[in-house]
Amino acid sequence: MSSTSPSRFVLSPAVRARFGERAERLGPRLFDGDPLADAAVAVMRPLAHHERTAMVDRALRGGEGPVVDELRALVRACVRLPFWVDFDRINRGGSAFLRSGILGGLVLGTYALTASYCSPAGNKPLVLSGRLEEETPRRLAETSRYVQLVSQRDALRPGRDGWIATVKVRLMHASVRAMALASPKWKREAWGTPINQADSAGTGLLFSWVVLDGLDKLGFGIEGEEREDLLHLWRYASYLLGVDEDLLWATEREAKDLWELLAATQDGPDEDSRRLAKALLESGRKSARNDIERARAERMVPVSYALSRYFIGDEMADALGMPRTGIERALPLLKRVRTGAKLLARGLGALPIGTADAGARYWQFVVEQGLRGTPADFSMPAALRSA
Repeated sequence: MSSTSPSRFVLSPAVRARFGERAERLGPRLFDGDPLADAAVAVMRPLAHHERTAMVDRALRGGEGPVVDELRALVRACVRLPFWVDFDRINRGGSAFLRSGILGGLVLGTYALTASYCSPAGNKPLVLSGRLEEETPRRLAETSRYVQLVSQRDALRPGRDGWIATVKVRLMHASVRAMALASPKWKREAWGTPINQADSAGTGLLFSWVVLDGLDKLGFGIEGEEREDLLHLWRYASYLLGVDEDLLWATEREAKDLWELLAATQDGPDEDSRRLAKALLESGRKSARNDIERARAERMVPVSYALSRYFIGDEMADALGMPRTGIERALPLLKRVRTGAKLLARGLGALPIGTADAGARYWQFVVEQGLRGTPADFSMPAALRSA
């Protein structure tokens, strides 16, 4: 391990042999933040929360009023389109994801988000925020809204709703990063920088390559060029979120290799990982509003654990303390049966899958039920609750 890497970075001989110098170069990126967004947040920090929020809205939507130079610089950088961006591909990738409907939602919840908690250092900003255990359903609804938003046609073009939400999320991350670094609980030499470059690249892969892998395992594979299109969508979204271009992927092979390198250089789950995974997979119990919803939530808990174990594997599931339900033994059959994905969706009482209309209706329903009339504004937090 390089002395310029935090101690969380685990570089085994096997990883070094497989990835060579690339593995060595990854470690220091765990210390790298997002200079443009960090500078904007630093200048806005003295402002009251409502003043910061209003200034960000003015900068992104072109309203009248003062905007600090550092925020203008960030917005200019986000308006500038890299040569490789192709909105036709982005639109096809978003459409392909939305068509997956409930299966895409299940993969996000029981695979992508669960996998994100496995890194004991990577999960610490979320632990310090205090939001997942205390407000799990709300945060999941906001995540669903964001994914739905950026998957809609032309939503990531500068000035559109998905683009605006993405820049706001970038500022949110910078705000959390600043507050976490200022907290006496943050162990920089061990954990690196909060929401650093490497972890941020991993987040983009969770919503793209991991989603593709999960849908494959359910027998609902996104095929052909649409796979690369979905990866292209999240390549650009990750760019807008502040990930440096040298950590972005151009092909599925590059995305898979980067994901496997990131996973191979982190420690195993810790107690925070286990608490976060439990809060996530049992979140329906907390959000249920009546007896019918509570009964449905109770039925879904073992299904959620089974799906998560199937996706991440027994070794990681055991490390997260997930119970064995027996359901997971039947899940590999879904990949072998042509109609397996449809059978799973039907068993969960979902809308038909595989059509644009059904997918759009599913995501709209999920977002409306989760947000419950309070829109997701993706604003910078006023404080970290556990810092």
